[in-house]
Amino acid sequence: MARIAPDKFPDPDLDLAPGKGERWAVFAGGCFWCVEAVYRELDGVIEVVSGYAGDDEATANYDAVCSGETDHAEVVQIKYDAARVSFGQLLKIFFAVAHDPTQLNRQGNDVGTQYRSAIFYADKEQKRVAEAYIRQLDAAKVFGAPIVTTLEPLEKFFVGEDYHQNYAALHPYQPYIAYTAAPKVLKLRKHFADRLKLARKRA
Repeated sequence: MARIAPDKFPDPDLDLAPGKGERWAVFAGGCFWCVEAVYRELDGVIEVVSGYAGDDEATANYDAVCSGETDHAEVVQIKYDAARVSFGQLLKIFFAVAHDPTQLNRQGNDVGTQYRSAIFYADKEQKRVAEAYIRQLDAAKVFGAPIVTTLEPLEKFFVGEDYHQNYAALHPYQPYIAYTAAPKVLKLRKHFADRLKLARKRA
C-alpha cells in the first residue's frame, strides 16, 4: 500500500514529449473491469478497451485466461490524446489509483498471473519512462513494499469479449463492482478532480 495520498504522488521525472495525435498504452493491474473504470473518467483519454496480452490468440479468451494456465494478463488498452495527457501521467494514475503494484500475481482476492501488475510497452521509449518512474517511486519509498510491476514487450493486444467492455458503468450495483471498482473511481474523483473529463466540460 502507498504511504502517501494519491495526489501526493510525484510526477514522473522522465516522460514522453507531448505531441499531436493519438497514442496507446497497455496496462495490467488486476481485473480489467476496475482499471478500465478508472481511465474512462480521465481527461485526455479517448477510449479504453478491456482485453488480453502476454500470450497468443488461441488462448485470448476469458475462460482460458481465468484458468491461470496461460501467460495472458487481463489488460486495458488506453487510446489517449498526447497533447492533453502524457504517458507518464497515465503511469502516475496507474500506480496511485488503479491498483496496488506491490501485490505479486494478485489484486486482493483475485489471485493468479492473469491478475499481475504489468506494463506492456510498445517501444523502447515507453519502457524507458516506465522503468524510470518505478525507480523514482521506489527511491522515494512511496510504497511500504517493493514494486513488483513487470515490464513486458507488447507483442499483440487482443480485444476482450463484448460483455466485458465498460462493464463497471453498465453494472454499478454488481457486488464486485460496488466493492472493488467503485472505490478506485471514487479515489480518482477525490484526488484528481481537476483531471477528469467532467472538470474539462465545466471549464
